[in-house]
Amino acid sequence: MSIQPKTFLVTGGAGFIGSAVVRELIARTPHRVVNLDKLTYAGNLASLASLADSPRYTFVQADICDAVALQAAFEQHQPDVVMHLAAESHVDRSIDGPAEFIQTNVVGTAVLLEVARAYWKALQAANPGKASGFRFHHISTDEVYGDLDEQAGLFTETTPYAPNSPYAASKAGSDHLVRAWQRTFGLPTLVTNCSNNYGPYHFPEKLIPLMILNGLAGKPLPVYGDGQQVRDWLYVEDHARALIQVATEGKVGETYNIGGHTEKTNLEVLQTLCDLLDELAGTAHLSPRGSHRELVTFVADRPGHDRRYAIDAGKIERELGWRPRETFDTGLRKTVQWYLANRSWWQRVREDRYQGERLGVAI
Repeated sequence: MSIQPKTFLVTGGAGFIGSAVVRELIARTPHRVVNLDKLTYAGNLASLASLADSPRYTFVQADICDAVALQAAFEQHQPDVVMHLAAESHVDRSIDGPAEFIQTNVVGTAVLLEVARAYWKALQAANPGKASGFRFHHISTDEVYGDLDEQAGLFTETTPYAPNSPYAASKAGSDHLVRAWQRTFGLPTLVTNCSNNYGPYHFPEKLIPLMILNGLAGKPLPVYGDGQQVRDWLYVEDHARALIQVATEGKVGETYNIGGHTEKTNLEVLQTLCDLLDELAGTAHLSPRGSHRELVTFVADRPGHDRRYAIDAGKIERELGWRPRETFDTGLRKTVQWYLANRSWWQRVREDRYQGERLGVAI
């Protein structure tokens, strides 16, 4: 049975996860994709250079807080599915400047919801068949749940929200708005909450890409506190597959947690990464140290740093049949190999777009 092509409007499609979703949609499905992105410091069209000639791909530069621009995009492209990934996402930046996170993540989501609702209501009158298939998929984070006991428990879809950073609070607010628009107005929404992503095209303010690039340059590899903060790691291409599956097969009104079944302390991640750099990049540039592990440096912990996140992804596995294909070892090896093979991408990011080095030790 052939799949009927749809039009996907992906907000934040030039970002790390968003670009992975766009690439996956174009490579693995017959669907059309409209990438709507403001192109802030973390948005990078070079991550989508391979799609430039695809007749199924369109880029629109717009801010999700701009209702007029959003209305024009909806009217012109008539999306069947909205995948909302546009967000400010770095915890350290949210501590330095919370207002921008509230504006983009909360206000921007509210504006997008209202534009989508008006579009959907108009469809119900003009094209009931298309309206019945319309979906608004909001992509969020496990950080909205707060943190877990170090020894037991996993985040489930019914875990109470307890955000501990301005970033997490802003994402929790956007999640609540999406649920309210579904319950109050009937807008057909879905929500996903994911664990820490890693992989190719990751902006180098986050833990793994920053440590790779620092390691290649022989710079210190800073670890917050004692490095025992635990995160569940998810390869970004596995996440992209899950998101598309939820958007097309998920049940309206439901939430799905997406995780990689890989709990690691930040220190474990860094030590594994150092060993891969020793193997794949060599250690001559480190002489006389001899190993990237010698670059690890402990620094003061950041305020409100959550101790442990861990996702129970059982629901999406049972109901939709999704499972991650990459283990942490295979995914991390692919990631390091990608950064070694794509120096022009990250060098351009660092030279042209990167606004101040951050520790970025946990996301």
